[in-house]
Amino acid sequence: MAGSHAGSPKSWLAVIVILVGFTLGGVALCLGPNWPLVWAGAGVIVVGGVIALIVDIFSDVIVDAPRVLGAEKVQRKG
Repeated sequence: MAGSHAGSPKSWLAVIVILVGFTLGGVALCLGPNWPLVWAGAGVIVVGGVIALIVDIFSDVIVDAPRVLGAEKVQRKG
């Protein structure tokens, strides 16, 4: 999974934790809203953010060389 999406497993762990927190908060808002559950989701998001900082998620990026595409001449009919 991580090899094909340019990220290490520890970075994906942080992303998954943040997504779980966001989903928890979103479901809690639809259920009433259930404010304690919304804040629990926010707490999970913060924990995911701390994990992301600890594993240095922003250094886990692969930057490719810019691609230069040739300008193709398009002929219009009519």
